[in-house]
Amino acid sequence: MSEFFKKRRIVVTGGAGFLGRYVTEGLRQRGCEQILVPTIEQYDLVDPGDIVRMYEDMRPDIVIHLAAVVGGIGANREHPGEFFYKNLMMGVQLIEQARLRGIEKFVAIGTICAYPKHAPVPFREEDLWNGYPEETNAPYGLAKKMLLVQSQAYRQEYGFNSIYLLPVNLYGPGDNFDPATSHVIPALIKKCVDAIDSGAEAIECWGTGQVSREFLYAADAAEAILLATERYNDPEPVNIGTGTEICIKDLAEQIAELTGFAGEIRWDPSQPDGQPRRCLDTMKAKAYFGFEAATDFDTGLRNTIDWYRVAPQSPDS
Repeated sequence: MSEFFKKRRIVVTGGAGFLGRYVTEGLRQRGCEQILVPTIEQYDLVDPGDIVRMYEDMRPDIVIHLAAVVGGIGANREHPGEFFYKNLMMGVQLIEQARLRGIEKFVAIGTICAYPKHAPVPFREEDLWNGYPEETNAPYGLAKKMLLVQSQAYRQEYGFNSIYLLPVNLYGPGDNFDPATSHVIPALIKKCVDAIDSGAEAIECWGTGQVSREFLYAADAAEAILLATERYNDPEPVNIGTGTEICIKDLAEQIAELTGFAGEIRWDPSQPDGQPRRCLDTMKAKAYFGFEAATDFDTGLRNTIDWYRVAPQSPDS
């Protein structure tokens, strides 16, 4: 095993969150002895003073910036200003303070929401600037895309080593199942399991079900991030995904089958579908740092459903 992480001090913002727990576990498995996780109770990473204090306290060699304010279509529609401001300010200030301190490397995590609404499928990194993002999540996508601009500008002017990764929608055990903010897979799992438990004959789903999405198991995403942290040091953005897509209608039917829900799936076309299609070209991740997704979709869904069924549920979930 590589010794790259062993003696380095690694700050993982968002390290206590869904993806962050997989990243910190991956660091432990790689022998990292100094994993530092700034929690919201200690540091508000939107606050410049707290960012300065975090850097002074933790003194990282490398920052992996996972922290984000995120949600599904509903949350993006309800909080476009909050999603834009908080995600932009966190990333911009973390990178600036990292530059001022001369840290070794900054790993910025972008989003597939940064791609143009009608980008050719599969999405290639070269198409990132060829149009405006899908409207319902454009403020979030653009805020995260500015971190790519900053990373490349800082590399050009200051020689600062910041890389930028573009993951697709993630899922897996430990995902967010809160109906107000969850993404489509946990939302569908919860709807099906709740319907079984209550004896409901149907579930209601937003949109037409005709759009497509690509999904990446969170443990695989963490592996990609750690491989890039160790091996990739160039300015080009890199897609992180599986390279396969599934229609949301087919996804709902697959989850219903795996959960055992045999009722009706009703679609509400008055609600937005979001981007028409999402699927990434993942060739660069394989070529640049040897990443290929390892978890097949059926296995990943089963693992996520099994976890949800035994996980402690909050009263309002």
